[in-house]
Amino acid sequence: MEWGMANRMAQLIQPDGHALFLPVDHGYFQGPTRKLEEPRRTIEPLLPYADALFITRGVLRSSVDPDRSKPIILRVSGGTSVIGKDLANEGITTSMEEAIRLNVSAVGISVFVGSDYEKESLLNLSKLVDEGEKYGIPVMAVTAVGKELEKRDARYLGLACRIAAELGARVVKTYWCENFDRVTRGCPVPVVMAGGPKVDTELQVFEFVYDGMQKGAIGVNLGRNIWQNDFPVAMIKAMRAIIHKKATPKEAQEIYDTQKNQSQKR
Repeated sequence: MEWGMANRMAQLIQPDGHALFLPVDHGYFQGPTRKLEEPRRTIEPLLPYADALFITRGVLRSSVDPDRSKPIILRVSGGTSVIGKDLANEGITTSMEEAIRLNVSAVGISVFVGSDYEKESLLNLSKLVDEGEKYGIPVMAVTAVGKELEKRDARYLGLACRIAAELGARVVKTYWCENFDRVTRGCPVPVVMAGGPKVDTELQVFEFVYDGMQKGAIGVNLGRNIWQNDFPVAMIKAMRAIIHKKATPKEAQEIYDTQKNQSQKR
């Protein structure tokens, strides 16, 4: 691995081999989604506890101070919205030159395996990898499912992750699912979890994250489970304990409750 590529990967993946990425890129297709209406207010209190931010160039420039940033994974695909016909019909929205100008540690792109735009999204990934390898910038592939959430099973996600790795992604972001070890075992590059099933409690989030870590994930790329929580700093601290300190779900819940109580007293 070239020095620049290795250096950027080391910025993202910490010395323990694990990573907590914080995605705040949702507005690129959802607009001002709940709790992300004012990105700066959402990002600033969470930034000290994230290993990297997954973000678009517009929000990066407008809402993150360059002298207080963390490693950046730049969202470079888009062109669709939640009110459009098909979320899978994405293109590349940001050039590699722009990524270099913004001094990013990686770029991220969604792929839609099994959709009507499977070929286009996979070729977009391949072209982005060509550009990234030229300049020493890793590509993170996001195994998106659009509006078809029923695709979140080990067989489909394992297929999508392996294809992304085969095409040159250095990291793959995918959903947690039952039998998650089948997904990670078949993917020869690091896997981070994007989320899991819709759950009702913090403990359930801690449980699927813990399970995924035990089954081969190197970390998470969790957004809404953190910043849509009523106590987002407590949530990210608890999540960080699972990822970097091998905390159990019960221990993470105790951290969350302690931080929550402290916040309520202020």
